[in-house]
Amino acid sequence: MTTIIAGHFQLQEEVDRARQALVDAGYPADAISGFYVSQPGQHDAHPLGGDRDKSPGAKDSPEGLAKGAATGGAIGAALGAATVPLTGPAGPVVGGLLGAHVGSLYSFSHMKEKGEPEQGGENMAEPRAPGMMIAVALPDGATDRAIGLLRDLGARRIEQAEGTIAGGDWKDFDPLSLPRFVG
Repeated sequence: MTTIIAGHFQLQEEVDRARQALVDAGYPADAISGFYVSQPGQHDAHPLGGDRDKSPGAKDSPEGLAKGAATGGAIGAALGAATVPLTGPAGPVVGGLLGAHVGSLYSFSHMKEKGEPEQGGENMAEPRAPGMMIAVALPDGATDRAIGLLRDLGARRIEQAEGTIAGGDWKDFDPLSLPRFVG
């Protein structure tokens, strides 16, 4: 793994210009990778599609769902039992089902808003903005020159990472990782 400096650009032409400038500055062409980062949720990182198997903010929802359904079901069944003279034997069953459904909505109170802190830290703001990126591997770890060059070329956000670029492809790039901005 080597130090990688990556810059975000708006247009493909800007990435092409940055690639040529990096080559002209002496960086090997096979150590430079240009690529597009998709919109959050569209990275196809999960086998069923999307980025995750469940929403990070909904991590505690199953617990809230169970509590709400149990409590709502019990209350609904009790109310249904009280209405047996009017509804007949179906009252407790219908009341229990309706109460469980309404009670399950309690699980929404266990969902977190985007960016709200939680234990484990999975519910964070989007890790990386979508758009064109160019990255260069720096085997010597000297970052200042590459950062300055990308900044001069108009990179909007510049980040530093550790990884492997081989044959012009950033092999271990993770679009869901949190970027470490340096410029």
